[in-house]
Amino acid sequence: MKKFVFVLFLISFQFAFAQPDSLFFKIENINVPKWTLKNKASMLMSEVAFVNWNSGGSNSISVLINFESSLKYRYKHLIWNSLLITRYGVNKQEDQGLRKTDDIIDISSTLGFKRDEYTNWFYSAKFNFKSQFSEGYNYPDETNVLSKFMAPGYLFIGGGIEYGRNIDEFSLYFSPLTMKTTFVLDEKLANAGAFGVVGAVYDDDGNMVLAGERIRNEVGILLTSAYETQLFENVFIGNYVSFYTDYLNDFGNIDVDWQINFDFRVNNFIKANFGSHLKYDNDIKTQIESDVEGEYFTQGAKMQWKQLLGVGVVVDF
Repeated sequence: MKKFVFVLFLISFQFAFAQPDSLFFKIENINVPKWTLKNKASMLMSEVAFVNWNSGGSNSISVLINFESSLKYRYKHLIWNSLLITRYGVNKQEDQGLRKTDDIIDISSTLGFKRDEYTNWFYSAKFNFKSQFSEGYNYPDETNVLSKFMAPGYLFIGGGIEYGRNIDEFSLYFSPLTMKTTFVLDEKLANAGAFGVVGAVYDDDGNMVLAGERIRNEVGILLTSAYETQLFENVFIGNYVSFYTDYLNDFGNIDVDWQINFDFRVNNFIKANFGSHLKYDNDIKTQIESDVEGEYFTQGAKMQWKQLLGVGVVVDF
């Protein structure tokens, strides 16, 4: 009997060490520098075609190309996370040319340090840059350019504290001192005072006395939050929100940027995506077409909203 118990113990012992992932917790060695690189490319498409369709309709096709790259570094109590997001979408309808539907360049980087392994608070410095690739229009008018690359471009640099018990899933960041720089590197848009820069000065005869400024600097408070989780086996949700107010110009007037995205994975290569993007920036005024063709006048800022739904191919590498 004793021999049987001893043999059973040996078998159990060997079985346990043969399957460490299922029977023991793996402890990450934070004393070893660790780099993690993830890339994701996707293409979403939607198409509608009609042939002798009684209810009528217009043939159309839309394509959205997206590329994301994240690079993470961790060593002891130091973390450094960088993220690149690029997205470009076009739509082609019957009897119309190509029209842009989405256009984003977003580069961000966060450097954080915490005192010891017991705290969930990091001393963090953040960098973020946003712009777009090509010209934007208020369709169907394609003569009046509303935006283009670096018009606008936004740069945020600041420091503060960040809570992150599991910082890859949830983070809350507060910065009492963040510099926001707005670039409008287009002469026409800068002279018009677009996106909050100081516009050109004209004399009584309409002659330009002083050209518009192309850079606007602000210093204010920034609050951001990010939450990412696998809601179900094939459903991923990402929620990102930021609030910013400037100390000197309209303090308390808050700029809002809120994105929520759902990724529905059919398999490793096919996915559906639903996204919502809500923005409010007091410096972005609304252009209203006047009674005179080709002329516009500006009104106050309004809430901006964009919604996306598509199905396509995704590749992780």
